[in-house]
Amino acid sequence: MVGSAQAVHRTIVVVDVEGFGDPSRTLPHQLGTRAGLYRVVAEALGAAGVPWEDCYHEDRGDGVLVLVPPGHAKAPLVEVLPGALVEAVRAHNDTSPAAQRTRLRVAVHAGEVVFDRHGVTSTAVTTAFRLLDAPPVRQALARSPGLVALVVSRWLFDEVVRQSAVLDPATFRPVPVEVKEFRDTAWIALPDHPHPADQGVPDRPANPAAADGSGVTPRQLPGAPAPFVGREEYLAALDRALTAADADPATGTAVVISALGGAGGIGKTWLALHWAHRHADRFPDGQLFVDLRGFSPDSSPLQPAAAVRGFLDALGIAPGGLPVDPDAQAALYRSLVADRRMLIVLDNAATTDQVVPLLPGTPTCTVLVTGRTKLASLIDRHGARHVQLDVLSPGEARAVLSERLGDGRVAAEPEATGELIELCGRYPLALAITARHAATRPQVPLAEFAAELRDLGLDMLDDDDPAASLPTVLSWSLRRLTDEQRTVLALLGIAPGPDIDLSAAASLTGLPPAEARKALRALEGASLLDRRPRGRYAMHDLVRAYAAVTAHDDLSEPVRRAALERVVDFYLHAAHTADRLLDPHRTPIRLAPPAPGTHPHPLSDRPAALAWLDTHHAHLLAAQHTATGHDRHQAVWDLAWTLGTFQLRQGHRHDALAVWQAATDAATHLADPATRAHAHRLLGRAHTELGQHEQAVVHLHQALATEHHDRIEQAHTHRALARVWELQGDNRQALKQAGHALDLFRGLDQPMWETVVLNDVGWYAALSGEYDTARDHCQAALALHRRHRHPEGEADTLDSLGYIEHRTGHHHRATHHYQQALNLYRTLGIATKAADTLDRLGHPHAALGRHEQARAVWREALDLYRTQEREVDAQRVRQQLDDLDNAADLALGQ
Repeated sequence: MVGSAQAVHRTIVVVDVEGFGDPSRTLPHQLGTRAGLYRVVAEALGAAGVPWEDCYHEDRGDGVLVLVPPGHAKAPLVEVLPGALVEAVRAHNDTSPAAQRTRLRVAVHAGEVVFDRHGVTSTAVTTAFRLLDAPPVRQALARSPGLVALVVSRWLFDEVVRQSAVLDPATFRPVPVEVKEFRDTAWIALPDHPHPADQGVPDRPANPAAADGSGVTPRQLPGAPAPFVGREEYLAALDRALTAADADPATGTAVVISALGGAGGIGKTWLALHWAHRHADRFPDGQLFVDLRGFSPDSSPLQPAAAVRGFLDALGIAPGGLPVDPDAQAALYRSLVADRRMLIVLDNAATTDQVVPLLPGTPTCTVLVTGRTKLASLIDRHGARHVQLDVLSPGEARAVLSERLGDGRVAAEPEATGELIELCGRYPLALAITARHAATRPQVPLAEFAAELRDLGLDMLDDDDPAASLPTVLSWSLRRLTDEQRTVLALLGIAPGPDIDLSAAASLTGLPPAEARKALRALEGASLLDRRPRGRYAMHDLVRAYAAVTAHDDLSEPVRRAALERVVDFYLHAAHTADRLLDPHRTPIRLAPPAPGTHPHPLSDRPAALAWLDTHHAHLLAAQHTATGHDRHQAVWDLAWTLGTFQLRQGHRHDALAVWQAATDAATHLADPATRAHAHRLLGRAHTELGQHEQAVVHLHQALATEHHDRIEQAHTHRALARVWELQGDNRQALKQAGHALDLFRGLDQPMWETVVLNDVGWYAALSGEYDTARDHCQAALALHRRHRHPEGEADTLDSLGYIEHRTGHHHRATHHYQQALNLYRTLGIATKAADTLDRLGHPHAALGRHEQARAVWREALDLYRTQEREVDAQRVRQQLDDLDNAADLALGQ
């Protein structure tokens, strides 16, 4: 615009600070005052519907000149702006030092303005400043106890003030203005301390509505949404609040306020309007409705003063009966609704400050608020009942599609319907958008829409109409976030794992834990995060997808990479600590230091380590995937190693195969050949536990070929080969491989591993029928395990001795050994071996005629095998239980 000499008609607002040059304001205070002036004016213009960033503005003397863009109505600049300035100045003064407190003179005029290379020039601009500098205007503010004095030109008074349905012209005072060459009449008003009405001031024609609003029953509810399905639990919660208020209205002391919260597109307004229409008969004195625009495309929340004025109009207040002071208007509103049975729906609220001025003062009214944020002080101070909306249930989601597409079309493609529901995450707006696509193309199968949604994701849910675009609706929530909160949300969108806790979030963001907690709570309050049990924070999949898009659009690649490096290192180092607690006898690996900004996670003992790994197993798998995607080969290998003990003990066999396949691929990029050998061995073990013996042998022989200079690794690989032969039923070959391992460990001064393999030899000897040899080896191993305080090895050996005693007919001793082993496994949290021991324990119980004990341990083993997805073992135990039941039936028949 600057540089053009063309004249443009503009509304001109000039604001000046009273006493800006007073000696009590030193330069620092003047700077603070000026900064406060700009904040106040920007906020007030926003309340009048004029975004600050759209205005031309410049410093002029002790104040600021603002030129409002063409196209903006003039009425809000005299109806809304002065009252908003009062509120903003009051807030500024309440939080500022005395020397920075402010009162303002405001002039509003309109006329032609020219921009040239020197700036702004215009007779209209000069007129506005003459009005502002007029002695009567300065005196009016000086004599007023208020904070703002408004002066408007004669033209603006005649064309705007006299025609306003909000302002009372009788509260304006005409004054002569004579400044330099300027001579005219202006009109002064005091927004927060108005002049008494002067009946001599010409007014508009009288409004036929009664001045006190009597006889007016407002019916402002928008149309009921159609179709509406489900949400019965939320409707019931609103019903309960209303019923409780109706039970004894005479004793009610507070207005019933229900606040529906949830993310954009979750269906808050949909639910509120459905409930309001269903209960409209309960409010015979009317229903008021206002969209507070807390999260709207224009990003300008409605000021409560404007909402109050709208309600007063709906209640039939004639313009001549409307006070100028916003507080007086709010008081009039409360008086009009007092003791009336009314419903007040405040939709799309952003803050409690928007809501509180609209609350009635008597308990006969009911208030229903919707908003994306948890209105904390509304809950704390006004007793609002917060109802947080979640996604639809699977049945409700299907019903939405049936209502919009027809039962026949949905029933004809049940699988595609189910996939659409899953891809939409049962999110109401996503389902509505998908249904619209399908309803407007009835000849296209639902399976095609499911395929498009699967391929396109959020792009499929976008639209040029902002209200019909899920990404756009979600974007409105971001406008009220700080830059830091937006960054945290974006990073959460790309974080590994299904959810996150505070410790991981602090490392991801690089923030101190206290600041990370504050950001998480803010996002939770904005309904962008859900707080789950045990300190978990999770996003809906579609919100997370939007956050991920935000991360790639708003954050640079180095910022994203650094964040992911920190969070991967967090999971890696915490998992390493946990692994050392689970198995302190395991040969450790040395990790590189974590990335700067990573916060360590302390773990105190074995139960804490097991619980942490159980909670974070999915995150660790995702962290390895993230490390793979960023070519962090050492981290990929290290994560596989740290998961080894936990996955083996808990029976995560398929996951173990996946992580060691990734680690084997990563090891090809690492310089140390030992990492490749180790990876092949543990990948072979993973194949073994899944019954994939041919693949297991291939990888185990690759390990032997790679580690021919490392006899310790060779010994471990021979142990792994023994396990392969055992599972294939060749116990002699298993015994032979275990013997090789024992010979190697004995020559390497590895007493712990020598003791472990001593039990292996005893176990395979027992499986081969060599019970005396087996017992000797196992008893020697048991003594050594106890001496070395190796409880897992002790449990393994007790289990072996239980088997030996059972097979040699000593069933009482067998149950004693098995029970000791089981107790240790349970203490250590080794679920896989506990299941095996329970399975074996049932046999000596059955041999002793203890059928109930046998049945109990086999049922427990069956449950564990099913949980661990060990179907072959589960089928075997199921057969054992059937045989036991059949034997019992046969005994009864005899």
